[in-house]
Amino acid sequence: MIEVPYYNETGERLGSVQLDEAKLGGEVRPALLKQAFVRGHANRRSINSPTKSRADVQGSTRKLYKQKGTGNARRGDKKANLLRGGGSAKAKIKHDWRQEMPRKMRRLANRNALLAKAVDGEIKLVDVPASGAPSTKSFIALMEALGVDRTCLVALADTRTVEAKSARNIPGVTVTQSEQLDVFELLNHRYLVMHKDAFEAYLAKFVNDEKPATSKTDKLVEGLDARTHSFSSQTTEAA
Repeated sequence: MIEVPYYNETGERLGSVQLDEAKLGGEVRPALLKQAFVRGHANRRSINSPTKSRADVQGSTRKLYKQKGTGNARRGDKKANLLRGGGSAKAKIKHDWRQEMPRKMRRLANRNALLAKAVDGEIKLVDVPASGAPSTKSFIALMEALGVDRTCLVALADTRTVEAKSARNIPGVTVTQSEQLDVFELLNHRYLVMHKDAFEAYLAKFVNDEKPATSKTDKLVEGLDARTHSFSSQTTEAA
């Protein structure tokens, strides 16, 4: 079990939250995290707009004028890149940079990134009551009290709250919803700042998502037992 401490607005430690590393993959897996991070970076890359080459432009391939005797430079058809309406000399080809990853690997990578943050002590939990009005100055003071001196990911249950408005104008701080935490955002920031209640709710989702692993053989055996019990009951009633 890993203890993740939580603090008040002055940086005083109030307690800790128990984090079961077995629920987050058991150990940090660098190869999986790198693959998931590269995938997240590639999926955010925009698809380039293709341009037409000389072969893609529609038009006649007739030579504009004869090769010699005119005094002009040599010229081919009207689709040359030097002429207006011609093709591009180095045309861009449409390319999709997206990468695929199995669903189980994606979920494990998200949990493992959270485990890596917990092992390095880069998760800062707070138990601070909501303020009345947005204040960037007070939020900066909270970050200084927590010892946040690098990039920070602030995960909130609702991004329309006062805390979100207070943090959205600070350089190096990204506000996101706690339910949308992913491996790319976690690894792209040094610290993770969350409210204690939101963090516990996020961990509880892992427990609720777990389902007992039953093989096909177990299911067949269960079905066979059920049919045998039903047949025995009917035989007993007939007798």
